[in-house]
Amino acid sequence: MLINAIGTYSASQPLESMAITRREPGPQDVQIAIAYCGVCHSDLHQARSEWAGTLYPCVPGHEIVGRVTAVGNAVSRYAVGDLVGVGCMVDSCQQCEECAEGLENYCDHMVLTYNGPTQDAPGHTLGGYSQQIVVKEHYVLRITHPEAQLAAVAPLLCAGITTYSPLRHWHVGPGKKVGVVGIGGLGHMGIKLAHAMGAHVVAFTTSESKRNAARTLGADDVVVSRNDDEMAAHVKSFDFILNTVAAPHNLDAFTTLLKRDGTMTLVGAPATPHPSPEVFNLIFRRRSIAGSMIGGIPETQEMLDFCAEHGIVADIELIRGDEINEAWERMVKGDVKYRFVIDSATLAG
Repeated sequence: MLINAIGTYSASQPLESMAITRREPGPQDVQIAIAYCGVCHSDLHQARSEWAGTLYPCVPGHEIVGRVTAVGNAVSRYAVGDLVGVGCMVDSCQQCEECAEGLENYCDHMVLTYNGPTQDAPGHTLGGYSQQIVVKEHYVLRITHPEAQLAAVAPLLCAGITTYSPLRHWHVGPGKKVGVVGIGGLGHMGIKLAHAMGAHVVAFTTSESKRNAARTLGADDVVVSRNDDEMAAHVKSFDFILNTVAAPHNLDAFTTLLKRDGTMTLVGAPATPHPSPEVFNLIFRRRSIAGSMIGGIPETQEMLDFCAEHGIVADIELIRGDEINEAWERMVKGDVKYRFVIDSATLAG
């Protein structure tokens, strides 16, 4: 089936309208009319070949929400008309230890929603900047938020699970002091989720102007990280720090704030490495620097249900498809609160 999409044919070209082909649904497939697709910084990194291995044409987008329009004859969990989502992956081996534990995101053969191997034309997956997608039932997620919130639900499929998973893994909850570094697409979700989990949340920003915004999102305290006195007031006090910044920076400034046995988890993915951290800062208090990447399918469904129960969605700016290049340039400058979302209805005709 031929559908409209937005993508690019090379790292040096802007995004443009293009026609792509989607397979007809097989027995285990769910066909989804895409209503909205969130715009993630990863989209830009991959499409511009700032991350290695980009295949062209590249159609980005892995924060997908829409309505089921057809299902294969072996599909049991979804029916035509259901509101559903698709996140960062559309396949995995389903044979390894990670897949068996519902951690498909760590499967060595995970297939990403775009730029992953597939038998479908053109030989690699094409993402959600498009009118429609066909996905195996196992990788489709149920949306229970009110339909009126659907556009703001889209970023939960990446920004939401990217922050939810480490917060859950490191047992964030009541009685824990949690820092969130960066107040952007990821960070604003981290603040909302940690607050809903019952933690004492401290937001870190380089900008004085974001202080009030962070409190509105749910932060109990806000620290301007360029202010040495404000940083010193929190030394050795955090159980957990979620670092969402996608640019290289000095990690020591934040590991110093951890208690003994505290952990800082990195979820921002800079195009070039962070400066090497000071080892003694870690070993003297058994502190850890860790990483986390999205979440498995069961945990992503858990996150969506948690957000629906607590009324959590992303703060978004809805855009037309033909505004995507301007939106990318604004995203690079941090000029969005806090996530762009494409209205897929504007891709028609």
